[in-house]
Amino acid sequence: MSSVGSFADLGVPTSLAAVLETRGITVPTPIQAATLPDSLAGRDVLGRGRTGSGKTYAFLLPLIARLAESGRPRRPGRPRALVLAPTRELVGQIDQALAPLAAAAGLTTRTVFGGVGQHPQVQGLRRGVDIVLACPGRLEDLIGQGHCDLGAVEVTVLDEADHMADLGFLPSVRRLLAATPQQGQRLLFSATLDKGVNVLVKQFLHQPVTHEADSVQSPIVAMDHHVLHVAREHRVPVLVDLASAPGRTVVFTRTKHGAKALTRQLNRSGVPTVELHGNLSQGARTRNMDAFHAGRATTLVATDIAARGIHVDDVALVVHADPPAEHKAYLHRSGRTARAGASGTVVTLMTSEQVRDVRDLTRAAGIKPTITRLDGPRHPVLNTLAPGERVLVAGGLGVTADEPGPRSGGGRNRGRSGQRSGQRSGQRSGQRSGQRSGQRSGQRSGQEPSGQRPSGGGSGGGNRSRRGRGQSQPSGRGHSAASFSSGRGPRSS
Repeated sequence: MSSVGSFADLGVPTSLAAVLETRGITVPTPIQAATLPDSLAGRDVLGRGRTGSGKTYAFLLPLIARLAESGRPRRPGRPRALVLAPTRELVGQIDQALAPLAAAAGLTTRTVFGGVGQHPQVQGLRRGVDIVLACPGRLEDLIGQGHCDLGAVEVTVLDEADHMADLGFLPSVRRLLAATPQQGQRLLFSATLDKGVNVLVKQFLHQPVTHEADSVQSPIVAMDHHVLHVAREHRVPVLVDLASAPGRTVVFTRTKHGAKALTRQLNRSGVPTVELHGNLSQGARTRNMDAFHAGRATTLVATDIAARGIHVDDVALVVHADPPAEHKAYLHRSGRTARAGASGTVVTLMTSEQVRDVRDLTRAAGIKPTITRLDGPRHPVLNTLAPGERVLVAGGLGVTADEPGPRSGGGRNRGRSGQRSGQRSGQRSGQRSGQRSGQRSGQRSGQEPSGQRPSGGGSGGGNRSRRGRGQSQPSGRGHSAASFSSGRGPRSS
């Protein structure tokens, strides 16, 4: 496998390899090198690779190549290929990667998920489409209404199969797979191959070739893991300190309420922050992710809905504000950093009552973190974990989740915001990488689970301004120690 030098060596058509090259992708990842020869040959493939390992192109390339080779015409309401994914964000991300490949092959695509009106999706299906990328719930709705039939599907892909199982989508997934032709090719990709996934494999894959490119418990080499033992009242000030350093930060909470509360606290403290969880409307989720991608927000506070499949470049720091309940969630959350060969830092905040839980969690994940006890919110280890000048912006992001865009006090403030986001993205990346290399030598229908209703969410407000260098951090007074989730309640996305 190490002798493979290019996608062409694996059998990828030249036109598709050229598209990847324009995006700076020339060397296959291990999961791509392992699976592409079999999937391009038409075999059913079961592929396991950790998040960030390149699974998306591992199934998109053979899907496009197989459809182009068969040359069958598209027909109204009868797609030729189906890609199933557990969340709307993941469907959208796959669609972005697919678009240039599909265009090069002359194929059409259509996303199908809930949280938005179905009319454009119905119209797209009615015109005829080659590839449907869908979340299970909305697709089943459209099939039930007679707008879609899976009887002509040649290739079916199931992405993040274990997350489908975790979210309770397996009954829907089984019904959808049963509606595709038995002789069609099926590709199943997952970060773990556990009991729920095995049910699908035994029922729907025919003599699958299994490839496991890495161990789910082996941490990424370029990822540093730290546990900060903190008092409950110091959690918010510590988070403000870490998140106000240069670069992008993703903070995970256990509950939707906790994500919303912490987002407001960080914005009030001067950290431009957006939230991502199941109580947001689809429009709010899209706007918030756009703000984070663009650098208008430098911190994303999320529930486990963001732990799988969401890719944002240059996330230097992941913080578990609430330790997750089990080790798989820890690994998937942590995988938001140290992607595609980059380095990253993972920090878990641990209170005294969580010591045993965190010890068991890291042991199950195969992680040996560096543990530091913080006597207060201004410990020197914070600057080691998140190097660089702390920059706070009055009012944080200054946009609520259901508003169309950020408010700004004027051109000068907007310029400072852009300057700050650029500084944070570049400065933390460079400083961290230098520090760590030195240290080493001496990363529902998009549908939510049932019972969750979309609604808006706030993210603070106010005009932008920049505090001077060396100004002290907020003391944390006025923040309730229990204002985001304790880490002991039930999980919710």
